Amino acid sequence: MAKKNNTKALSASETKELFSTLKLRFEKYRSRHQAIEWNKVHAKLEANPEKCWSLNEMEKTGGEPDVVAFDKKTGEYTFVDCSPESPKDRRSVCYDQKALESRKENKPQNSALGMAEEMGIEILDEKEYRALQQLGNFDSKTSSWIHTPDTIRKLGGALFADYRYAMVFVYHNGAESYYAARGFRGKLIV
Repeated sequence: MAKKNNTKALSASETKELFSTLKLRFEKYRSRHQAIEWNKVHAKLEANPEKCWSLNEMEKTGGEPDVVAFDKKTGEYTFVDCSPESPKDRRSVCYDQKALESRKENKPQNSALGMAEEMGIEILDEKEYRALQQLGNFDSKTSSWIHTPDTIRKLGGALFADYRYAMVFVYHNGAESYYAARGFRGKLIV
């Protein structure tokens, strides 16, 4: 029986496979990052192996992460989940740990913020979600939890968004709710 690896590092073969997947996606969707060069992204990833682990978690859960921005001041690249629908292995989750604990029965297995933290990524906020929608049409059949302001969360609510009728909609729900078609999208800054 294979020993489970609990470290947040990829093996050489896992890293090679991840880079190959990311490069193919990078080349296929050039419109998402026209002024960015893959060799510079690749070098940045090689210098940050812990970030590669998080990117691999995004990939494994169906997020299809891709580079969507470069910050010239900091020299950092932003990867965001670009799967057409909310990542398939991150659905049926409530918003956060407090919401998860509040459910007395029929609890989901995890929360969006809990999973994001475990993966080493951040959940998108409304501005980031709307910016993603400028790169394509995402969540036309699903929805994604988005970062919720404390003022709303303190009252028991949480925000989610989707794309319907050629428009981005932001809605509210009880933070403890969860649905098979609602997950979350994350970002990772490298």
